[in-house]
Amino acid sequence: MKTRMEHDALGRVAVPAHRRWAAQTQRSLENFPIGEEKMPLALIHALALVKKTASEVNYRLGVLDEKRSRLIIRAAEEVRTGLHDNEFPLSVWQTGSGTQTNMNVNEVIAHRCNELSEPGLVHPNDHVNCSQSSNDVFPTAMAIASVLALEEELIPAIDGLRKIMAEKSLQYRHLVKIGRTHLQDATPLTLGQEISGWEAMLENNLRMIQCGADEMKALAIGGTAVGTGLNAPEGFGAAVTDVISEVTGKAFVEDSNKFHALTSHDRLVFCHGALKALAANLMKIANDIRWLASGPRCGIGELILPVNEPGSSIMPGKVNPTQCEALSMIACQVMGNDTVIGLAASQGNFQLNVYMPVMIHNFLQSVRLLTDGVRSFTLRCAVGLTANETRIQEVVERSLMLVTALVPEIGYEAAAQAALKAHQENLTLKEAVMNLHLMDESTYDELIQPAAMTGII
Repeated sequence: MKTRMEHDALGRVAVPAHRRWAAQTQRSLENFPIGEEKMPLALIHALALVKKTASEVNYRLGVLDEKRSRLIIRAAEEVRTGLHDNEFPLSVWQTGSGTQTNMNVNEVIAHRCNELSEPGLVHPNDHVNCSQSSNDVFPTAMAIASVLALEEELIPAIDGLRKIMAEKSLQYRHLVKIGRTHLQDATPLTLGQEISGWEAMLENNLRMIQCGADEMKALAIGGTAVGTGLNAPEGFGAAVTDVISEVTGKAFVEDSNKFHALTSHDRLVFCHGALKALAANLMKIANDIRWLASGPRCGIGELILPVNEPGSSIMPGKVNPTQCEALSMIACQVMGNDTVIGLAASQGNFQLNVYMPVMIHNFLQSVRLLTDGVRSFTLRCAVGLTANETRIQEVVERSLMLVTALVPEIGYEAAAQAALKAHQENLTLKEAVMNLHLMDESTYDELIQPAAMTGII
């Protein structure tokens, strides 16, 4: 492989000749050959946006000349839009400040600028990183990448599933079925009412995630190394924040306390907590659906799932609730990511937290998995979910918990005696009540109306 020589403060380094990175990126590649997890491209694109806006503001404030500023803006935009994605190979498991990834971006942008102009015109530190430090740039990019992923990807995906649940709830609003508590028979409700609970869960998740995204919109830029703003011109952080808001269409603000912004990631923890709450609700919805669809002949069998693929390599004709299984595995991963993020965020020491790469890797992984998982579940499960109305009616008619409607008339103990007799002697509830002479048949028929017990009539 052909190489070229690059240098940094520690000396000369051989870099693959066809690559646009330089010495510090190469050192990181050689010093951290750990795992398969690479820095998320969403973060790289956000870093490029910071470089682009910082260059514009640096020119406006008189600390960067027009020629270099325009070159950096052009090259950074190329990176931001994904034209150079193969130039960012660094491992998540590197310096905890993300300095090497910040320099990876600086080096690639500087190299591209010099390709477009003349060798040596743009320096990765002096020009691309002007008025910045990894310590404020990296958490700023974390916030930008997170907000964009939440508001442009995950929130629309959740709302899509919520809308399907709303449609199903309306469709089955009058279909009476048996409720279940403690995995045991309970009093009736409608399938529409049951699904409305799932819809409400997603509504709550949407509100909580949006709240978390709004919290994430406070940016650290302008704090430089320790929060004092050393080597950044006055007003730099506010000006960069304004441009980022204009470019993204998101209402980012300058963090009111840069010392907090550099060392604490409580907002990320808070926001991922909302993702964990979503994961918990998705796990519940997926489990409810696969329990209710269990069968087709020897389970509950009240729901019918779309048939997507064969379910067994040995049992012909078997169909499994695979979308539910995938979604529940995603929920497990998100809950694990939440533990890592909480622990990592607790490790801020003095003026910096040096666990940022693993935090943003886990956060963006959670958002990506939830987005993709919800979209797939919506398209391949929720949309085609139907009720097995014959089975639902059969279960309602056999339920013993309809006896609850008799309690005001005959009392709890007599009602319990009727339910026990019906169960032990394999009688219908009506037969048991008549055998015990607890009421006449017309009164029984008047009281035992499953639809009335749901509150819909």
